[in-house]
Amino acid sequence: MDLHIIHSKITVMPHKLQFKVIHASGQDDIYRASELNHHSPLTKGWQSARFCLYPQDMVIQLETRSRLRKIQILSHQFLIPTKIEFFVGDVPDGAPLLLESARYARLGYVSLSDNEKTGYKARELKSVHVDAVGHFLKLNIHKNHVNKHNLYNQVGIIAINVIGDELRRPYDITDPDLLLDDPRIERDPALEGLFNKPDYISPLDDLAFDMYQDPEIAQIIRRLERKKQEAVLQERYDYAKRLKQAITELQKVGEKLGKMEVEKRQAVENEDYDKARLKKVQMDEYRLQVYKDLNLNDLLELTGSRHPQHIDLEPVRHYSPPTPPPRLEELPPPTIRTPPHYEEYPLPRSDSVLEVVSTKTIPSYYPFDDMPLPNQKSKSVIEPITVPAEETSKSPRPPETNRSKNNSPRTPHDSRRLPPPKLKSIKEDEEKALTLEEELPPEPENNQEAEPMSEVDLREASTAIDIFGLSLVSKAYSKTWSYREDALTAVHHQMQQMPTGNKEEAKSMLRAAIFLVKRGIDDKVYAVFRAALHLYRMLLTEFVPKHKLGKPDITSAVEKTLPNLFHKAGDTAVRNRDDAKSFIQEMASFPEVKATQTLAHECVKPFKLTLGPRHAQSRCEIVESLYQNFGLKGGLTIDNIMKFNVEGLNHNAGEVRDVIERLIKTMYKNHGAPIKDYLPPDDEKTRKNTLWRQLFEYFDQVDGKPPRTDAKKQKAEEEQKKQAEIDALQKQLQALRDMNAGKAKKPEAAKVKPKGNKPTTKDDDDVSMFTVDNICIFCGERNESFTEEGLDIHYWKNCPMLKRCTNCKQVVEIATYTDHVLTECEAKSNFSKCPRCSEAIPKPEYDQHVADKACNPHKTGQNHCPLCHENISSGEDGWKEHLMGRTGCKQNPRRLLALNKPAGGAAGNKTTAARGRGGKAGSVRGRK
Repeated sequence: MDLHIIHSKITVMPHKLQFKVIHASGQDDIYRASELNHHSPLTKGWQSARFCLYPQDMVIQLETRSRLRKIQILSHQFLIPTKIEFFVGDVPDGAPLLLESARYARLGYVSLSDNEKTGYKARELKSVHVDAVGHFLKLNIHKNHVNKHNLYNQVGIIAINVIGDELRRPYDITDPDLLLDDPRIERDPALEGLFNKPDYISPLDDLAFDMYQDPEIAQIIRRLERKKQEAVLQERYDYAKRLKQAITELQKVGEKLGKMEVEKRQAVENEDYDKARLKKVQMDEYRLQVYKDLNLNDLLELTGSRHPQHIDLEPVRHYSPPTPPPRLEELPPPTIRTPPHYEEYPLPRSDSVLEVVSTKTIPSYYPFDDMPLPNQKSKSVIEPITVPAEETSKSPRPPETNRSKNNSPRTPHDSRRLPPPKLKSIKEDEEKALTLEEELPPEPENNQEAEPMSEVDLREASTAIDIFGLSLVSKAYSKTWSYREDALTAVHHQMQQMPTGNKEEAKSMLRAAIFLVKRGIDDKVYAVFRAALHLYRMLLTEFVPKHKLGKPDITSAVEKTLPNLFHKAGDTAVRNRDDAKSFIQEMASFPEVKATQTLAHECVKPFKLTLGPRHAQSRCEIVESLYQNFGLKGGLTIDNIMKFNVEGLNHNAGEVRDVIERLIKTMYKNHGAPIKDYLPPDDEKTRKNTLWRQLFEYFDQVDGKPPRTDAKKQKAEEEQKKQAEIDALQKQLQALRDMNAGKAKKPEAAKVKPKGNKPTTKDDDDVSMFTVDNICIFCGERNESFTEEGLDIHYWKNCPMLKRCTNCKQVVEIATYTDHVLTECEAKSNFSKCPRCSEAIPKPEYDQHVADKACNPHKTGQNHCPLCHENISSGEDGWKEHLMGRTGCKQNPRRLLALNKPAGGAAGNKTTAARGRGGKAGSVRGRK
């Protein structure tokens, strides 16, 4: 073959690459980095040291120099890093293959979820596509997400998977490792697609496959997969179809066995050796039975001289990395296609986020994780992978001859699903319930009869025996669960075949069937419970309408079975709880049941406060669902629901009160004020209770009222602000009184010195001896109400000679207002004095003001009013006449108030006021 043609076909399908961790910056003594070298259900993974420094570094070395195509990280469920950076490392040509010689290029990073939404019960599997070449892969692991379970600020990785192609040296025609193409491809080029898939990654190489599959089953599945490819090339399509079906079945079996191996290891850790031995026996028998049912030797074609290999069917007792499947002997070896030299694949130098091709949430059922989950409920947000009983029941039951000779009990794996794996923190009663359901009694042979009934049972079931016969009822009372299931199925068939016409006989059969339904509902085996619900549904939807039975019969049937359904709705097993609650909801929609309104009345009957939390919570959830689905119909009213709610709020379990609180909020949103009639009064005493406070705050929110807490806070702030203003005013007014008192003591300093040489008159001397009682020193008004407080109010609101500064809110004299703004005011830096009008102009307007020259110029020897901008007569008299006179300043609002006061208030006080004020008084401090 031409060299160019051979090289043009050089490619390979990406597959799982073997590696080992050669460096970690830190590790926990129990969860060491070497755990990442293996993939199995028992892998514990790596955890950093407690209270370590970040970031943490980890380096893995591939077996050979490879082209990396996909990287998978399975994170811990609560020791979760915020992000992980990836670097690929390679060694320059001629340098030794050592960690110190590696040169790294950054690929990018991925961010990980904090896992809060799953309740820290699931793990995140991150898969990213890359395209890089090297010997090493380095992980830079950043700080952890903070949560209540991560007590020591650690990070953890359960498993790492690298998928890619091994690279060889540049092409050399003498290289013995270079294999030629498959001859069949030369004969039929269309077959090349079966070998050459450069972008195809097998699901068997996915990390989730090995982490949740029994290692032995995983090895067999890989061998069957290669057999299937061989069969396709040989055009043996029937054989390939059988192999495909076997692979699908073995994947389910591998998941079951993986979980059982975890449970067995947990039992060993807990030193429960009886349970470990039982689990080992179950696994051995189940494994061998599956091999026999699938005819595994025939599938692998191990019989005959053509395939002398022997497969070891003994179960694997330890976990180890799955060995690669053997090379097919019959087929010529396919070509190992060598990519070009790595220099043609430059290492990417990207600082961006890596393309995440998939993010999966995988259940965490490994029992050895130190996961302190306080008050953990049994129902996880992400349920572990389980195989429904409907699927498993399709496979034939193993015959009696397959039992072990020592008559040890064998679990009928084919007719039940495995219970979800249990964490250490699951409550003991739930563990017991799951174990009880798991260890089912042995099935009888086909020719066996049910064991005889006791005298007590015979008397109890006498009515049912009269209707259905002793043989059938004996099966319903049998210790063998399959007999009990068969009895309910037989009753179902018999009731369906009953002809119409005899109503009394139909009533008798209904009462007898309800008796057996009650026993089936209480059964601990899920299959029997499900058969009882199936029978009960047929009775209410088919049998009753068919025979036209009346409301009393329906009411009696519902009242007899509801207590059993309520009890089942609080069962420890999740599926029992869910099925019971779902069936009650379904019953409420049956036309015959809905017409009686019995179910609604029974559901809203208040329960005793001594009822267990799980049962009480299920009752509340049932009522909540009924209200959400049907509203106030079918017997539900505000009165009976609220009475039920008020009793439920007194339960000591928080999860019960949470459901009731949620229901009350929904009802108030729909119906409003009538809901409050059933609750305590909305007052301060009631709101001291957290529950009532939260409810009433929600009511306020629905009504559009501001929360009382915000109103109280706002009121307190207003009171505090008001008090501060009062305090400031008191201080300012006290300063004013001190100033007035000083002027009264020294009247000679308060005399007006008129411009020129006007002599002082005797009247002036007499008036200068006045006191400050009942008189305003600025406007001269006398008033009996001018006590200290009265004067304060007068200064603040009424005195026509004063005004409040618009910037600092101080009370100042209008005559000195411009000087105050330019020299005293807190905002004085924002003003400049106009050279024309001498007023204080804001700086942003100053340039335009000066340029316009539109202001009234200040004339020398006259006063300039800052209110109306007019020039007025000089001296204090000029100010008094302008600010208080009838033809005075029209921009002074207090002038009209002074003019409209009764006569005599300020008569004959001009000189007194002027002399009392003493020329130009300073600013009078007012409150801000």
